[in-house]
Amino acid sequence: MPVLEAAHIQPYSRGGAHRVDNGLLLRRDLHRLYDLGYVTVTPEYVFRVGDRLRDEFKNGRTYYSLDGATIATPDHPSWKPNRELSEWHRRSVFKD
Repeated sequence: MPVLEAAHIQPYSRGGAHRVDNGLLLRRDLHRLYDLGYVTVTPEYVFRVGDRLRDEFKNGRTYYSLDGATIATPDHPSWKPNRELSEWHRRSVFKD
């Protein structure tokens, strides 16, 4: 589907590997917000939207409705997003 993109949890430029468990399949707009730190996915696979999206742009209503949703993950355990890398993104990139 052309609106879906593979996003690195930890970018290759910051030491992330090109591995399935270092990736998320996201809608194109969510991928951009994820890379910029306005949204994240917790180690429990819960989608979170930071307050800074609203604070900096005075909008984001469509994104805040996604806050707290559990994302779909692959059935194969080794393909699931790596929990440690998700925590890294939350600590190092996410602008809550």
